[in-house]
Amino acid sequence: MLTKNLLLVVCLFVAGSYAQSKVPVNVYYEALCPDSAKFINQQLYPAVQQFRNNIDLKFIPFGKSSYRTQGADTTFECHHGPNECYGNKVHACGLYHIQGNSYQPNNTREALILEYVNCLMERAQFKEGEFPGKVCAEMHEIHNWDIIERCANSTEGSTLLKNYGDETAKLQQPLKSVPTVAFRQTFDADNQQLAVQNFRAALCKNLKPSPVECRNIPGSAPMGAPFGLVTLLSVILARMFHY
Repeated sequence: MLTKNLLLVVCLFVAGSYAQSKVPVNVYYEALCPDSAKFINQQLYPAVQQFRNNIDLKFIPFGKSSYRTQGADTTFECHHGPNECYGNKVHACGLYHIQGNSYQPNNTREALILEYVNCLMERAQFKEGEFPGKVCAEMHEIHNWDIIERCANSTEGSTLLKNYGDETAKLQQPLKSVPTVAFRQTFDADNQQLAVQNFRAALCKNLKPSPVECRNIPGSAPMGAPFGLVTLLSVILARMFHY
């Protein structure tokens, strides 16, 4: 009986480890960058829907911007002009102030942030009217747009954006391309090239062990040993209990 119990514990531990494969992913981007929008809308957003439990996702809205401080004031120069500086602040303030809805379990903070950023990036490319912060907040039931807006138009927004600038500089200074994708807070040229071309493949390459969803994705890493080990242990366990 002891042997059976021990084998059961080992089997469950390995299976649990296999199921919880997860990797930190940082996305460095800009509010009005067409390449950032294309990556987030067409690659990142659908991949996170499929691999939600395998990604610790962090958005860093700064890109190739720069800032300078004079006393308590911070001024920014952004890759696509002053409107992008405001857009970056809306992103920064949204990332800080968005909260999950306790009455709607699917509307977690992480889920709402993903929907909001995806919407902002998509609609900002329309280049019509004002920045779509309010529209996207209303579309995705983010009820504190007034707080986000005040933040974006105040020193709070400047402070948050400056912090994202400092975080960007820690990865690479200056940032060579936008968007930049970093796994485990580390820049790797091969990962970057693969990520912007095929984010799912880059994600699967960096998930160890690789989950079953990665099996049919070209360029991803092969299934790791834990899957075979789980299968073997399951067979042995079944035979032991059968006898």
